[in-house]
Amino acid sequence: MNSTTIIPENAPKATADSRSNSARIAVPEDNDLIRTAAQVTRDLNTPKPAIYWADFLASLVTGYASLAGAILVQSTALAILFGLIAVLALYRAGSFIHELTHVRRNALPGFHFAWNALFGVPMMIPSFMYEGIHSIHHRTKKYGTIEDPEYLPLALMKPWSVPLFVIVAALAPLALLFRFAVLAPLSALIPPLRKIVVERYSGLIVNPEFRRKPAEGELKRRWLASEIGASVWSIALIAMVATGVIPMRAFLIFLAVISGSVVLNQIRTLVAHLWENDGSEMTVTGQYLDSVNVPPPGTLPALWAPVGLRYHALHHLLPGIPYHNLGEAHRRIAAELPKDSPFYRADHRSLVRLVAGLVRGSAGRN
Repeated sequence: MNSTTIIPENAPKATADSRSNSARIAVPEDNDLIRTAAQVTRDLNTPKPAIYWADFLASLVTGYASLAGAILVQSTALAILFGLIAVLALYRAGSFIHELTHVRRNALPGFHFAWNALFGVPMMIPSFMYEGIHSIHHRTKKYGTIEDPEYLPLALMKPWSVPLFVIVAALAPLALLFRFAVLAPLSALIPPLRKIVVERYSGLIVNPEFRRKPAEGELKRRWLASEIGASVWSIALIAMVATGVIPMRAFLIFLAVISGSVVLNQIRTLVAHLWENDGSEMTVTGQYLDSVNVPPPGTLPALWAPVGLRYHALHHLLPGIPYHNLGEAHRRIAAELPKDSPFYRADHRSLVRLVAGLVRGSAGRN
């Protein structure tokens, strides 16, 4: 998952000037890397439903229980502790939205519906906000270009773009509440507004210049069902707060936990790529090297890059491998390739170093 926030119209945009600040040299295709990666991981492409269900449900129960604890306890210190646990657990549960876009529905019977019913709709992030969008990010001729909904050349933009990229994420709960409680029902009655809502406010995107096309077929039906569910829930939530059924304190804690999860994901998004492409098409090897792995021995990435996201570069190289097999895939490829292979250049050590490098890079180029 690259981002879980709706980028407003005044967010940092990739201008011609910012993109011309760094002329990239095209990275040649490394066929040995691609061939070896495909050969040694052929048996790792099948998802294991038991792992998906156990991981998701454990994360969900932990997250909701901790959220309830944060709301119910009287101690401020305990409320903060429960809130932090809720942020991490619900962030992990939400990260499965990324898997939903890559795993066939018949490979995980009932999982897509359960994720939306138990998490997507209650958290106001139904999967249609990501399905049909993330796949564009994986198209070779779209990645890193102006048509990529999940890419901005942040390393080539103004230094203030990086903190603003994170700050806007904190407002995501309010933006999502307004989108489903207000814009969704109004757009059902006003066709011109519906066009705007579909194009601009129906995707978890990074690139504010991206305009979404209306969904078709089965996705259109799933979109409508989950959008109605999220709209009904959002309106009911506001009504219950307004009438005192849900105390304001509980509501604010709920929003704060969602905001914390989104901000954490946005920080992770900052280091999912190097964000150095100037808008031109890239080779598969170039896309791999513009992406980031944070493999073991580090342990913290298991928290801030869960559900396989610590192997984001490898995922771009082999998008069909389910999250629970990415670690094994990385080990196998590393065992086959020499130390001078470009494969290792996508491996990085820590979140702090990656963010610092991005900030220094944007400051140095502007």
